[in-house]
Parts: sequence; C-alpha cells; structure tokens
Amino acid sequence: MSGLPLRQRLNALYTGQGRKAKRFRYGLIGFDLCSIAFIVATMPMEPHPWILAADVAIGAVILADVLARLWITPDWRRALWRPTMVIDLIVVFSLLLAPLFAQNLGFLRILRSFRLFQSYRVLRDLRQETAFFRRNEDVIVSIINLVTFIFLVTALVFTLQYKDNPAIASYGDALYFTVTTLTTTGYGDITLTGEGGRLLSVAIMVVGVALFLRLAQTVFRPPKIRHACQSCGLGRHDADAVHCKHCGTVLKIETEGAG
Repeated sequence: MSGLPLRQRLNALYTGQGRKAKRFRYGLIGFDLCSIAFIVATMPMEPHPWILAADVAIGAVILADVLARLWITPDWRRALWRPTMVIDLIVVFSLLLAPLFAQNLGFLRILRSFRLFQSYRVLRDLRQETAFFRRNEDVIVSIINLVTFIFLVTALVFTLQYKDNPAIASYGDALYFTVTTLTTTGYGDITLTGEGGRLLSVAIMVVGVALFLRLAQTVFRPPKIRHACQSCGLGRHDADAVHCKHCGTVLKIETEGAG
C-alpha cells in the first residue's frame, strides 16, 4: 500500500477489508466515542484553556476526516450534503471557533451536542465488523436514540436556563429536569422560567414524552428477528415465531440450535 498514491491509500483505509484498514476504522470508532464522551463531560464546564485546546484538536481531527472522506468520494458535492457530513461540519465550526467565543459558549454547546449523532456512524461501522451488533441492532439503535435525545434536550435546557434560572445551577439540574419531564414524573421542584422556558417545557412534554415512551418500549420489549416472509414480505418476527403473524405462512428462521 505504501507505493500507492495518497488518494488510493486513503480509499483502501476507509473501505478496504484488510487488517490495517480494520484497525484504522476501529481507531476512528474509538476517536468518535472519546470525542462524544469529552464533549458531554465538558459541556457544563467553564472554558478553561486546556478544554479550548482539546476542542481545537478534536475539531482539527474531525476536519481532516471530513476532507479525507470527501476526497475519496467520486461525487463529493452530493456527499457534502449528507446528514453525517453536515453534522461533522457544524461540530468542526463550533470546536475551532471555541477560543474566539470562550466567554460566550452558549450556542457552541448546542452545536457541539450534535456530535452525539455520530454515534449512528459508530453503530454502522460496528454493525459491519461484529455479529453482536447485528444480532442486537434494534435494541442498540433504540438505546442510542434515547440517550442522544436526552443529552440534546439537556444541553438545550442547560444552555438556555443556566445563570438565568436559579433552579438550573448545574448540568445535573438540567439532566434531572429533562428526565423527570420525559418520564412524566414532574416533581415540580425545578421549573423553567421565562416565556422561552415555558415554551421549551411544552415542546419537551408534547414531543419528548411520546418519543421517550416509544423508545423505552422498544428497548425493553422482546427483540425481533429480521427474516423476510416469502409470502407477504414481513421482515420482523418474534424470535420463536413459527408462522408469520401477517399472513400465517410457515417461517423457516435460521437458529443456532440448542445450547
């Protein structure tokens, strides 16, 4: 691979099936997970110099990854408008501009939280690499959806209410309010202030509760097996299904046998 042009070497790393390519992609997965964890952990912190330096470093790596993926893509103009690419560019913008807006990171916190959506790219890559993720795809996707939504709403609550609302004195307070609202517990000890806060509360209750209950139901209900029925095409069935629930056709779902 060392004798190939740089573009071909990058394409081999991003799309190849060799050991080196897989190690490279696992490294990207590890970086995505670490950057997501760092952003979530430092979101409520004051912009210390080491945090700003880490923001710029993460932004530079993401930018290099974006440019490399665009370079090896035949139609880079179309790839530029893919949701994951747009999210990466938004996050790069928020991270690289952090030193310029060190005293007013409110909107940058919200933009950084979009990095959570990269968990879907992590999931996609792991699905290709491991059988465990393929077997538990529905539950894992639902958990990622649930966690992503909770942290995005928490970031929004924290950014809009911190320092203006005495009840939201920390990121933990914002997370507490978000979870109690989504689960309809609503103790009432923390409320959002101002017209914007009340509108945000309404949005969380109207949109969030329905989504939260749906995602939680998906996580805790029995997993489904992906198997297309030969008669009606229904693609999801109970793990122990013998007949298709839609048309009654006998199913022949492959199993691993008795343990």
